[in-house]
Amino acid sequence: MKILVLGAGMMGRAIAYDLSKYSNFETITISDKSKKNIKIAEKFLENKKINYNILNLNKKDEITKNFKINDIVISAVPYKYNYILAKTAIDTKTHFIDLGGNNTIVDKEKKLHEKAKKAKITIIPDCGLAPGLTSILTKKITEKMDQIDYIKIRVGGLPVRPKPPLDYQIVFSPYGLLNEYIEDALILKNKKIIKKKSMTEIEQIKFPKPYENMEAFLTSGGCSTLPYTYKNKIKYLDYKTIRYPGHCEKFKTLIDLGLSKNKEIKIGKQKIIPREILVNLLLKKLPKNQEDVVLLKILSKGKKGSKTIHIDYTMIDYFDKEKNITSMMRTTGYPVSITAQMIEKKLIKKPGVYCSEEIIPTKPFIKELEKRKIRFQEEIY
Repeated sequence: MKILVLGAGMMGRAIAYDLSKYSNFETITISDKSKKNIKIAEKFLENKKINYNILNLNKKDEITKNFKINDIVISAVPYKYNYILAKTAIDTKTHFIDLGGNNTIVDKEKKLHEKAKKAKITIIPDCGLAPGLTSILTKKITEKMDQIDYIKIRVGGLPVRPKPPLDYQIVFSPYGLLNEYIEDALILKNKKIIKKKSMTEIEQIKFPKPYENMEAFLTSGGCSTLPYTYKNKIKYLDYKTIRYPGHCEKFKTLIDLGLSKNKEIKIGKQKIIPREILVNLLLKKLPKNQEDVVLLKILSKGKKGSKTIHIDYTMIDYFDKEKNITSMMRTTGYPVSITAQMIEKKLIKKPGVYCSEEIIPTKPFIKELEKRKIRFQEEIY
């Protein structure tokens, strides 16, 4: 089988690295519209197994041609392209996986289910860290309980050595970060799916030192389809992003001032888009590619038979110094690569459009993560 990774940014490079190390694909190709990104990827990967090419996603003929010559395509590009790419995958009968990140786009992809079935291909959106890895851990909890009172998902990618004023570094696209912060969060409560404002309901969350005093707050996208999949199984489900204390209040001030707005405004004779200014400043001022950590905690309570039980998962994953791969690249890119390899090995072979919790088998997936030293502490009490 042949596989194509769209996007040679941080996540695309992590996916290609993992594929080159663990998979049996006949060819692995990574593409990007930027020659600079391709050169960075070549230098980073240093792998003769991987092919590189320039590909502009705005040129439909080029996209179709590249899809046709590959069996699986992975999208590691901004989510705005994913619906069109999923439609192209159906036309070319190519399996398709993406990193997702936007509830509206994923909903549109899900509506392609019957067409994907007819084309005999599998499409899996939202396959990264959260949603993706967290969706599979949620599924694992549902497999162990008969009734579930709550599942609370908490995840954050952070600098190991935070710097003021935001105590944050760029670990993925700042556009994606802004969407998480400004779009509504989905909550499942008593069989009802409720929308709540992101960057609200701040709580304290503790991990072992030096992360014993962190904050978590509601953000968009992390739940993805979980509230719909488990509407009749889980009484309460939410997702919050973990940050260093004070980050939420500081960043929310920028949003409240209108700096996340995408609508053009006029200042004197100049026309500007506030969001573009904010993204530009974040990219200039915030550190990137420095040592990072991903913190994850999933808390749950429910019943097995008549017995009340709690199942909690904790993960602290660090920057890989040996391979110079950030933890966010590891915990986002590797799950996508594992998912593609499950299609390659026919562990996943059901045609249609499915999110992670609907189609990915939990045991082999977690076993593959452990091979890559991504491990979870499980507490059952």
